[in-house]
Amino acid sequence: MRRNDREITDINEICGIILKCDVCRIALNNKGFPYIIPLNFGYCVQNGKITLYFHGAAEGTKHELIAADNRTGFEMDCSHRLVLDSVKGSCTMEYQSVAGTGMITPVTDDEEKYRALCHIMKHYRSGDFPINKPLISKTAVFMLTVEQITAKSHIVK
Repeated sequence: MRRNDREITDINEICGIILKCDVCRIALNNKGFPYIIPLNFGYCVQNGKITLYFHGAAEGTKHELIAADNRTGFEMDCSHRLVLDSVKGSCTMEYQSVAGTGMITPVTDDEEKYRALCHIMKHYRSGDFPINKPLISKTAVFMLTVEQITAKSHIVK
C-alpha cells in the first residue's frame, strides 16, 4: 500500500468501516475482463476471519461466472466528503474503504442460507426480522470467504 499512513490493519477497525458501508462490489472473471456487481451484503467474523454474504436471483450471469471461476475481488467504501482549502487552492476527499479477495461459493443448505440472510438483515437494521422460510429455498445466497483484505481511511482532523 502506497499510503501507509492511511492503512487500517486492526480487524475491529476494519469491521467498523464495513458496518458503515451499504454496498459491496464484487468483481468476477468474465473471459479475462472484470465483471463488477454492486450488492447488498452482510458479514460475520469468526476467529478473526471475515465472511461476506450476498443474496440474489436464482440464475443469471453471476451464477455462471462463479461456477466457472469462484475467485472474487471485492470493494466497499463510505464516509465520502470533499474537503476544500481555499487558502491553498487545494482539496482532498475523505473516505474509508475496504477491499480484498477470496473465494465465493453458493450456499445450498436452507439452514445455512437462513443464517446468512439474518447476517444480511442485521447489517441494514437492528432487531430480528421474520424471514419468510418458504422463500429461503427460492433465494440464491453466496458466501465469500475473505482470504486477503486491506482497509484505508482518510479523515481530515
